[in-house]
Amino acid sequence: MEFVLSDEQIDLRDAVIRFARQEIDHDLPSYDKEGNFPFESWQKCADMQIIALPFAEAYGGCESDFLTTAIVLQALGYSCMDSGLVHALATQILCGLQIQQFGSPEQKRGFLPALCRGEKIFAQAITEPGAGSDAIGAMSTRAEKTEDGYVLNGSKMFISNGPIADVVIVFALTDSKGSRLGGVSCFMVEKETAGFERCRSIEKMGLSTLQNGELVFDDCYVPESALLGRVGQGAIIFNESMELERSLLPAAHLGTLERVLETSIAYAKKRSSFGKTIGKHQSVANKIVDMKIAFELGRLILYKAATLKTQGKRAAMEASIAKLYISEGLKQSCLDAVQVHGGYGFSKEYEIERDLRDSIAATIYSGTSEMQQAIISRLMGL
Repeated sequence: MEFVLSDEQIDLRDAVIRFARQEIDHDLPSYDKEGNFPFESWQKCADMQIIALPFAEAYGGCESDFLTTAIVLQALGYSCMDSGLVHALATQILCGLQIQQFGSPEQKRGFLPALCRGEKIFAQAITEPGAGSDAIGAMSTRAEKTEDGYVLNGSKMFISNGPIADVVIVFALTDSKGSRLGGVSCFMVEKETAGFERCRSIEKMGLSTLQNGELVFDDCYVPESALLGRVGQGAIIFNESMELERSLLPAAHLGTLERVLETSIAYAKKRSSFGKTIGKHQSVANKIVDMKIAFELGRLILYKAATLKTQGKRAAMEASIAKLYISEGLKQSCLDAVQVHGGYGFSKEYEIERDLRDSIAATIYSGTSEMQQAIISRLMGL
């Protein structure tokens, strides 16, 4: 499978890189320290139509294919040092893809235009305080059927965009007696809904600007029209969402890995010790070689997964491999970059230590590395 970017994809990638370097990240050190969300940068990205990329023109989208969307997120991860913002944008896109694929015509018309414009922020809520990797099997949030709708009770935890979300796609049990695969449904809950509370953002090790926290549903009534897809279709929606997520989020990670690689190469060529540049020392060079290998191999599997999704094919295996390999490669590359930079890599005055903090989360969200190994094993029939 060959991956040769079209002239249009190259031009778009380069435009995003120029945009990010010129328009965003200006106040990142203070935002990172305070844990604030960069709403101005968010809106600039929306105005650049980054969010709108994969959506139909009828809803304000650009109708770009999945590979092009991944290439843009890679470019953003490369040129934007605020990984929290990039994650928030990817979350917005992924929520929109669920609505575009499973939503009713009314839901698409009602939500997608504002989503594409960045006017409303979206979140997906499945993880719970007691349900992480086993999100479907251990789910406790319930949606009880009423005469004309549903009443939701429960809580969700570690929800990206949750504390600032205008609309949340919530997964809840509608049938606790049957199989969990057919007993979970999806609901669109707006922030003004009575009984719905967005709690404060959790203080985290990294991704400081990403607002991530708990959502509480206390006798939260939603009408029938809030149901996304069919009753009992939640597990199907979730599995498709994870396949898309594991093909998109690693694109941003790959971009960050490329930036860390280039930063390390430049430093190794400039810094000298024992009469020669440190890149001439094999122990330093080998670390940078490993970064290059992680980037090149990661790009191959990511583009394969994104191409399969563009073709409308399943990519569960490829997406899990991409998520596992790129996230672990990014984490190790950031650790190695700290070593290459020495004291400067440990200093908060340089971006390397922030990249390391941010990289840890990549091996946890969207399914831990251990879960990806379990998924790959299962798909091989083991």
